[in-house]
Amino acid sequence: MNKILKWTGVALIAIIFIGTFVFLYQKSQPKITLYEINAPTVLDLEKTTIVTGKVEPRDEVNIKPQISGIIAEVYKQPGETVKKDEVIAKVKVIPDMSSLSSSENRVKLAQITLKQATTDYERMKRLHDERVISDEEYEQSEVKYRQAQEELKTSKDALNIVREGFSLSNAQMSTTLIRSTIDGLILDIPVKVGNSVILSNSFNDGTTIATVANMSDLIFRGNIDETEVGRLHEGMPVSISIGALPDVHLDATLEYISPKGVETNGANQFEIKAAIQIPQGLTLRSGYSANGEIVLARSSQTLTIPEATLSFSGDSTFVFVVTDSTARPQQFQRRAITTGISDGVNIEVKSGLKKDERVRGIEIIAE
Repeated sequence: MNKILKWTGVALIAIIFIGTFVFLYQKSQPKITLYEINAPTVLDLEKTTIVTGKVEPRDEVNIKPQISGIIAEVYKQPGETVKKDEVIAKVKVIPDMSSLSSSENRVKLAQITLKQATTDYERMKRLHDERVISDEEYEQSEVKYRQAQEELKTSKDALNIVREGFSLSNAQMSTTLIRSTIDGLILDIPVKVGNSVILSNSFNDGTTIATVANMSDLIFRGNIDETEVGRLHEGMPVSISIGALPDVHLDATLEYISPKGVETNGANQFEIKAAIQIPQGLTLRSGYSANGEIVLARSSQTLTIPEATLSFSGDSTFVFVVTDSTARPQQFQRRAITTGISDGVNIEVKSGLKKDERVRGIEIIAE
């Protein structure tokens, strides 16, 4: 029994020794690296850029009041269409006490003036009928009487504007009625009945009663990097894809490129706008996030190789042309080439490589 255990231990030691020797021998042998072999192909290449932006109406108007007050009624809701001059809401005027007092005093003074002018006019008329005074004196008193009448009418009108917000002589143009200034769709009504509103002046922008836009005329607005903006020009086609509608792709035409860049996160960005062609029956919403794809350059039936096969040294571009793919290791010759446009996967070869030659690709295995 002891003899069996002895020889078993010797055998295990021998196996371990031989295995270790084989392992170290294999580790000491040089590895042979093999590479993927790529043949040039003839393709149509396009260099594109993706611009991130959003869809918005070309004409979007904030409707603001012409007077300060409190929202008394709201006649429309977001999502409803509205015509130009159609009433959206009504404002109840809260008059300024100083202006109100001034207007009331003006009416009182106009009443006093008219009363005196009426008395003078009646006296002068009676004297004129009796041929006591001249026509000129009578006509002067009549003019003063008419002027006093107009002043009272004007002062009452001004008082009503201060008190009620509209003119007695033209109630249809009441400033208390908030009207749309364009035909369109109501995008938002940020106020409710009872909210205070103020008119726009040199000190503030005023309260927005409603936002109205023409949703039949939409544009794509985005920003492009300064490295690519020089290749753009008005009239270029833009393909629009919308995140909320993954199956929808819209055609658009570039119509505006900002002449001035804005620095964003350390890079200069230029704003662009493109007019969107909306298919019949498709409903788009303002503010949709979208991407615009623009073709910056195009090359038809050109010789291409995978961009991953390139190597660089300074300003020069090289490939490794296969001289013997069956040898171990494979044999390659480094060669300078001239490249053109790239689509991010394949790149155009303008010179330095023939169609029937092959180039070294990525490493695929080590033997």
